[in-house]
Amino acid sequence: MRWEKQAPQPQCLPDRPYYLCPRRFTCPPMAKPATINGQTMKKIPAPMTDRHSPLSYHDLLATWQQWMDEAPDFPPLDQWLRKQAKRGEKLPFSQRQQLHDAMMQAMHFRQLADALEILFKDPEFDDWYNWDMIWSQNSLPKAIPQHFWYWIQLRSGENWQTPYQLSQQKERRRHFIDCRTRVQQQEHPVLALLWYGIRPNWSTLIEDRAAASEWTPQARTHFVRSQPHRPPLWLRPANMIDDHQLTQLEQALQQDGVEAGLENGRLQATGGSDIFYSQAFKNGELEVQDLASQMIAESLNPQPGDKIWDACAGAGGKSLAMASVMQQKGSITATDINGRKLEELKRRSKRAGYRNIRSFEWDGDSPLRLPAEIKKQGGFDKVLVDAPCSSSGTWRRNPDARWRTTDRRVDLHKLQQKLLQQAARGVRQDGLLAYATCSWFVDENEDQVKEFLKQNPDFTLLHQNLLGSPEVNSDTMFVAVMKRVS
Repeated sequence: MRWEKQAPQPQCLPDRPYYLCPRRFTCPPMAKPATINGQTMKKIPAPMTDRHSPLSYHDLLATWQQWMDEAPDFPPLDQWLRKQAKRGEKLPFSQRQQLHDAMMQAMHFRQLADALEILFKDPEFDDWYNWDMIWSQNSLPKAIPQHFWYWIQLRSGENWQTPYQLSQQKERRRHFIDCRTRVQQQEHPVLALLWYGIRPNWSTLIEDRAAASEWTPQARTHFVRSQPHRPPLWLRPANMIDDHQLTQLEQALQQDGVEAGLENGRLQATGGSDIFYSQAFKNGELEVQDLASQMIAESLNPQPGDKIWDACAGAGGKSLAMASVMQQKGSITATDINGRKLEELKRRSKRAGYRNIRSFEWDGDSPLRLPAEIKKQGGFDKVLVDAPCSSSGTWRRNPDARWRTTDRRVDLHKLQQKLLQQAARGVRQDGLLAYATCSWFVDENEDQVKEFLKQNPDFTLLHQNLLGSPEVNSDTMFVAVMKRVS
């Protein structure tokens, strides 16, 4: 998202997702000279007057070296950049923006850059699957930064100031063009996956998803090729409004400088001024929520008078979406293991004026102790389990998350099933249970539902769907809705 508004300069808010922060491009240059491969780099200040000057490799490599030095365990990049934004002097706005975008591009194509370097040195190399099994982001410090970033620059199509000392620059460019041609002509299937930020060994995961969702070859190709591209920022009216009011809201955002538009009756922002400083947001007229997430909340068809449990509510996006159509009638019980997220939910519900949401912590280790009125009717009418997952459906927004997923998957599978089993005990007879993730992996979705139904014959599956991309330009999420029949 490219925001053009520069004033006023707001404070970074710790409870705001980093990619929405108006100061997210404030990445300071090095506090001291960086040393790369034993060579001390001189800091060359960028001109403050030229908003469109190309990003210098000096600033780019300095920030990259800080990332290597300060983040050996590779925490989420947005968190690291947010901390960097609070330190040191600032680059001009255009270069801060380029620097942020460059780091994100590196997260998309970091494995591809290694593969291009291998093929540049050994064009006959073909042991890609074994290479992928041992490859990790910890190999990045071993790469020569100038070579690594040149591949990133070529793949992302950026116009950075290439250092004159880059070895074999012309040969590398010819090699890149040759590889791109092979991808376009489908001559190298593994390179084609890497080209779009997908590990070779994930090919089976994609094929499993294509089979489960009955994708056409065109849909599969579109899904793969969309991975390096960030979806728009989807917005949701805070309360039910008609089409005319929605158009008025769109126009109000445009008047505030937000590049807002309607797509199939849904509101999205693709750039312009910061949405958080629009009058509509200040007035509590809208919320930021991905379209696929909105569709999960809609899958339970919340109605006025319903008693609903949002078991893994987090900061409450889906709780708020359900409350928006309940007209202050009925109740939503929101729980999460993280109390700080629930505090954010309380702030958001107060801002929206919802008085029917209550929240408290729940760790999922034992069944929820039902409130008196819920126990009296035998359980909740509807329960949503938005389970922790690999977050593979959000990698387009958070590309560095894909490199942290493999070590946690087995533990996540156990946690997902445990939460689903525990939450099911809170569903009354003829009530609905929705299981959701922000993942497109079949083993986190359809396989978990199948296992749950096998162990719980008192539930029956009504429907299950993959939501969002590739059908629409949003995150990719999953939801299954089940009914308790006995």
